[in-house]
Amino acid sequence: MENVILVFVAGLITAIATGIGALPFFFIDDFSDRWNVGLWGIASGIMVTVSVFGLIDEGLASASGGFPTMMVSGLLAGVVLVEVGDRVLDRVDIGDDVEHDHDEPAVIDDTETVQTDGGHAHDDHALEAKAVAEGNPKTLLLILGILTIHSFPEGVAVGVSFAELGMDGGLSLLGFSIPILAVFMTIAISIHNIPEGTAIAIPMRAMGLSNWRMVGAAVFSSLPQPIGAVIAYAFVSWAQSFLPFGFGFAAGAMVYLVATEFIPEAIETGSDLPNHGYRELAAGFGVGVLAMLPLVTL
Repeated sequence: MENVILVFVAGLITAIATGIGALPFFFIDDFSDRWNVGLWGIASGIMVTVSVFGLIDEGLASASGGFPTMMVSGLLAGVVLVEVGDRVLDRVDIGDDVEHDHDEPAVIDDTETVQTDGGHAHDDHALEAKAVAEGNPKTLLLILGILTIHSFPEGVAVGVSFAELGMDGGLSLLGFSIPILAVFMTIAISIHNIPEGTAIAIPMRAMGLSNWRMVGAAVFSSLPQPIGAVIAYAFVSWAQSFLPFGFGFAAGAMVYLVATEFIPEAIETGSDLPNHGYRELAAGFGVGVLAMLPLVTL
């Protein structure tokens, strides 16, 4: 039980970190697109590095000889989960709480529409902001379900990284022997969540929501992560033979999220910048890789 509580706290830390992304709005009115693109690049670089050199490396190490079939299966399962989840969400109208055709615009208010094809993150954040502003319990419940699909893989990554909790060679903290990978993964997911919190807060700022309400909404968006962390940790602890699958699943989901959500979010944000923000995105990605690579290769 102590181990489960520790994993839940680690997941909760990553969720709280999302609120940090809204804190700058206490002092400034807006972020430049260049800054936002750079943040998305950093988050993407961090997640790809930790996934490849942390999760996949651990998955290969835990595979019992021969071709790591189970880990590869996990990689594919992680990709499938994210893709299926996105396809389901593309057909849900958050604003009106009813299903709609894939290319039908979802109405946010009397003057603004959002095209929902492709499931662009900007669209999702604007709809989330309206749901929080209105405070409709039914819509908020739907939002939480959608956020669970988006946030669950990050929680799984945290939970799986704690698989060797209590074993020799970990970092001694509060009487626990915590795997080094778990420390890096918790930090990496937390850093990744900061620009996510900023992206959620931007439309809320435009709607005039209070600062603390923006922070609360940002944290709310990542609440599924500690739950996912506990479920993943319990699973790999109970079924050690499935550990390679767990590592692969988390890595596949995270890399696919970067490719289909984080990078497109950055490109969309930087569409009005010189060179469409690719320079800022590449620089941020490089910073993220350089920041995490020395740590995960220790």
